Amino acid sequence: MKDKFDALARKSSRLVTKSYSTSFSIGVALLHRSIRDAIHSIYGFVRFADEIVDSFHDHDKKTLLEKFEQDYYIAFEQGISLNPILNSFQDTVKKYNINDELIQAFLTSMKNDLEQKEYDQEAYQAYIYGSADVVGLMCLKVFVNGDEQLYNELKPYAMRLGSAFQKTNFLRDLSDDINELHRIYFPALRDSEMTDDIKQQIVDEIYSDYDVALIGIQKLPPAAKVGVYAAYVYYRQLTKKIARTKAEKVMRRRVRISNYRKTWLLAKTLLAAKMRLI
Repeated sequence: MKDKFDALARKSSRLVTKSYSTSFSIGVALLHRSIRDAIHSIYGFVRFADEIVDSFHDHDKKTLLEKFEQDYYIAFEQGISLNPILNSFQDTVKKYNINDELIQAFLTSMKNDLEQKEYDQEAYQAYIYGSADVVGLMCLKVFVNGDEQLYNELKPYAMRLGSAFQKTNFLRDLSDDINELHRIYFPALRDSEMTDDIKQQIVDEIYSDYDVALIGIQKLPPAAKVGVYAAYVYYRQLTKKIARTKAEKVMRRRVRISNYRKTWLLAKTLLAAKMRLI
């Protein structure tokens, strides 16, 4: 029987989430227990791929990513992998009918990180779609649990939320991306240093994404709404803090939300849910 191993695989994905992202873990904890494992499994898959291209500098990243992709498809075909993260993910893909196009788009963006260092507007939009929008769509598949009509209705909002999260991450990680990984994602920075005006333009674009995404969050099924809203509140607050930080400081250090502030935001989210404001 494979049940014990599958349970271990789900725990492994949960551990990856908790180890790499406190804020995301909080959001998942506010989802209904019936869908938490599936979201952990999606996070574990995308986190491992992202770690390959961002962190394993002393290893052959291209080979590792290719092997990771190959192992996933073997796991999908056979229904099992001794890599617990892939075992958990393939199970979620099948259970919630996650389209392979979404997985391929994500892996394409990860492969681009191995080679591409600057992005024009077209490449930037394609990268965000593959690295973030499709992850939101994978999660949406879980949230709607087979309701294709609702999935299609909420798809544009999920993509805007994914875009907002990714652009906020780009701003937060600007120093590391440019100085350590030598990547420039924002097209405006290809021929210019970051200035307060450029930063504000990017922030305004992110706020626009958040405003649209909130409409979709309010239409989510109850099992998903509070958890997704918690992530929205956290990331919007992070964007606000970046907006208040001088461009020169954003270029030097990572902007963070303190644990105290995270706790306050969580309380605010729970209060809003209790008062049915979302």
